[in-house]
Amino acid sequence: MLDILLATPRIRLAELPTPVQYCPRLTAYLQGPRIYVKRDDLTGLGLGGNKVRKLEFVLAEALSQGADTIVSAGVVQSNAVRQIAAATAKWGLDFHAAIITDRVPNVDPDYPDSGNMLLDALFGMKAYPCSIQEDRVVVMQGIADKLRQQGKKPFIIPYGVSNVLGALGYVNCVLELATQMQSHALSFNAIVHASGSSGTQAGLVVGTAILLPTVRILGVDIDADPERVRRDVVHLSHELAAFLRQKPEELDQRIEIIAGYAGPGYGVPTPEMVEAVSLFARLEGILLDPVYAGKGAAGLIGLVRQGRFSKEDTLLFLHTGGTPALYAYRSAFAQHLAALSSARSSSHRDI
Repeated sequence: MLDILLATPRIRLAELPTPVQYCPRLTAYLQGPRIYVKRDDLTGLGLGGNKVRKLEFVLAEALSQGADTIVSAGVVQSNAVRQIAAATAKWGLDFHAAIITDRVPNVDPDYPDSGNMLLDALFGMKAYPCSIQEDRVVVMQGIADKLRQQGKKPFIIPYGVSNVLGALGYVNCVLELATQMQSHALSFNAIVHASGSSGTQAGLVVGTAILLPTVRILGVDIDADPERVRRDVVHLSHELAAFLRQKPEELDQRIEIIAGYAGPGYGVPTPEMVEAVSLFARLEGILLDPVYAGKGAAGLIGLVRQGRFSKEDTLLFLHTGGTPALYAYRSAFAQHLAALSSARSSSHRDI
């Protein structure tokens, strides 16, 4: 496996290794297993996130094909789109993205212009509004066809940067983690993370099956569609294993999807997400995003409270990034802003 991983073209985009940090106050608060966080929000480029690892392999393939333009798709507050925009800016490539404007209902007034979208604009992305009702693959292909007519050489990066090459980024992450575990004398019973477009979980599942077979991978569904998420992870895991010429035993049994924490739909705030974001912020000074890591952490907290783990267990939460989206979800945290205003008013009265 390692020979294929090392031989696959890769460009350096991420600041690696990302740290593994113990969360003592969160552990004490939940009165359960020891909790650590793998800080893939700190991969660096474009305010970081898990897609930077994937792009090291995917963008290398684009460059090897002579591409001068990248085409992809995502929702308005897409973390993947932001990280692609940053990577293309760094490598001098044009970036054209189909932006799904109607997937998340009842958004804040500045949802279309703040958070990730503001950063996309700064990175020079060109946006093409589209609907969730449209086939995003067809839309991306249409954009690419028009660019070819203009003499460009487009390369399409799939939604979520989730294909075999993208998933290699998380096989590489497992290799990195195995080294960290050995050097710090750590062992983990499970890795918990947000799972949506399948690439991160597929890489973790295949990587741990080969390198850390005793570690469970628990993907928390953030799409409110756990059956679809599982199908996609199963499919991509088998593709990835074949690419690496590996046949891990009982691969399908290693794919665990945790349902019940996505709420009514993708990107829709839930009380559990708000609590998780608040706890990580106030107990550990770690900011989570409201769409992915926040719901993944809600799943982690829920599993601990259900007694799924003992105090002797040790869990690793993979922080996949996405913090800029917090600014587009201010109404979800209205109680925190109200408390801040109340404290400010009280302070003025005391003066």
